[in-house]
Amino acid sequence: MAKYKLKTRRAAAKRFEVTGSGRIRRRQAMRNHLLQKKGSDRKQRLAHKLDVHDGDGENIKLMLPYL
Repeated sequence: MAKYKLKTRRAAAKRFEVTGSGRIRRRQAMRNHLLQKKGSDRKQRLAHKLDVHDGDGENIKLMLPYL
């Protein structure tokens, strides 16, 4: 039995989500403000979530102990 529980990094938990197959997804940048000058096609493209790169996934897994 474990001696203690690891705390989840809340900032990471709010930014990343895990799919059913175990992949980690993230939002894209550049879609928070100054949206009136960006085209609708660009905003639509930025709305989709992307998979996190493998190198970054290791660090995210350390921040989210429930993975």
